[in-house]
Amino acid sequence: MGHGPLAGLRVVELAGLAPAPFGCMVLADLGAQVTRVDRVSQPGDPLADPTDFLARNRRSIGVDIKRPEGAELVLRLVERADVLVEGFRPGVTERLGIGPAQCLARNPTLIYGRMTGWGQDGPLADRAGHDINYIALAGALEPIGRAGAPPTPPLNLVGDFGGGGLLLAMGLLAALYERDRSGRGQVVDAAMVDGAALLTTFLHGMRSAGGWSRPRGENLLDGGAPFYDTYQAADGRYVSVGAIEEKFYAELIDVLGLRHEDLPSRHDPANWPELRQRIAAAVRTRPRDEWARLAAERDACLAPVLDPGEATGHPHNRARQTFVAVDGKLQPAPAPRFDRTPAEHPRRPARPGEHTREVLAELGLTEAEMNALASAGVVNRCDEG
Repeated sequence: MGHGPLAGLRVVELAGLAPAPFGCMVLADLGAQVTRVDRVSQPGDPLADPTDFLARNRRSIGVDIKRPEGAELVLRLVERADVLVEGFRPGVTERLGIGPAQCLARNPTLIYGRMTGWGQDGPLADRAGHDINYIALAGALEPIGRAGAPPTPPLNLVGDFGGGGLLLAMGLLAALYERDRSGRGQVVDAAMVDGAALLTTFLHGMRSAGGWSRPRGENLLDGGAPFYDTYQAADGRYVSVGAIEEKFYAELIDVLGLRHEDLPSRHDPANWPELRQRIAAAVRTRPRDEWARLAAERDACLAPVLDPGEATGHPHNRARQTFVAVDGKLQPAPAPRFDRTPAEHPRRPARPGEHTREVLAELGLTEAEMNALASAGVVNRCDEG
């Protein structure tokens, strides 16, 4: 039994890529017992520890779900589970015999989570795509980038993780909350195009109010405003500036050694190019970390731009243990924090099929049945792991 606020929650995860594993990682971090159904490894394949941090805190069982016997094992897992998560194209699990109807027939209280890019219906539902495509169609990509330049992909944070896996996890928890009242399971259709669109709600509000009417890279939060941007310091590294409110802007100007009476009004966008030049010239006079020290005790909304490796060693992140070592490899710690039911320290990703024997035994299979399934290639060899 795990620790954390979700201790006791049983999740079956059909192995996939990025968004669904991230959602399951969040659940597992917070104490859910997640059993990941991986592909069967071939005899002789090395079962080295994977480097995919998204797979941490799981048990892994190797099952060929394309075989009827493998699909039956998934259904037996479902009988004991609260949640199943899959990330295939629409209709795939139905054809395999482990779709919502088949699973809910075996466990009417199951929450069946579906993670896709385009959703379970609509003209594009069956088409392939990746994060960049989903956020493009959602209207979340076009506003990101410099003026006069193409849109800038924000890694795969907006579609895969923010609009995908994180909202999947939220949807599953909402369905579980409703199940406490109704006693019934249901299907959660989590689509990255929907989630990415949801993340732009604030932007749509600004557009409706007339506060976001200029082209890309010329607005308040897209690098257009000189008081909300990044600047290169004397050592070639960068600082971030986010002094939107008047009192924070006043602090920023003071930290930079500038005089308000010498600067043009920031409230007129026509003055933004000149103001940007003045701020940029000031930032170039000191190294990044010196600016960070000068701003550390002030509400200037100035912070150093750290690369991922630097972020793990920053004093604030170290004090909060924002990053933790798992088998000597630093990675983000579980979040958010809970005072009564804290999450336990993350465990390394399981080797594919590492817990096959353990899980099959929990399902009541005998040694002879396990060996027969392994010999037929339906599950991993039960002497591995």
